[in-house]
Amino acid sequence: MSKFTALVVTIGVLALVCTWLFGLPLLARLFVWQAFVAWGCHFQSGGKVVGCRSSAVCMSFGAVVGMAAALLIAPLAPLGSLAAPVAVGLGAALIVIASKVPWLETVPAGFYGFAVIFAVIGLAKADPVAAILPTVISILIGAAFGYVSEWIAGALARKDAVAAAAAA
Repeated sequence: MSKFTALVVTIGVLALVCTWLFGLPLLARLFVWQAFVAWGCHFQSGGKVVGCRSSAVCMSFGAVVGMAAALLIAPLAPLGSLAAPVAVGLGAALIVIASKVPWLETVPAGFYGFAVIFAVIGLAKADPVAAILPTVISILIGAAFGYVSEWIAGALARKDAVAAAAAA
């Protein structure tokens, strides 16, 4: 099986498993779509251990910064319609400043985390503090699925390559 075919099959099956797991009562308060963003971020961040770490750590950091920015909107209320834009601008700047820290260097992943927590706050009308734990857990699950899908696909492709070499 080619690497591409192995990845297609592995991701298809694991996407089914991931979606099913998030439907179970234990994970019902989590967000499968956030996990899928982290899963994609794993590959966008280079895959392997570094991609998993970048998606997990940087997205989680971005989510925490997003929570803080959401909490900052009320104290900035005297700014009127500029309150939310100023809070978001400060949060975005903080993510970029923090990229000087090696484990926080993947700015896009930080922005993904920032965006997914704001999506929960906006769509579900969730309290920012209440949204952070389910968001971070969803991100960590998604990053793990990214790593596992890459590992299984690699193993399947290697197994086929070894069999082909033995047959030759």
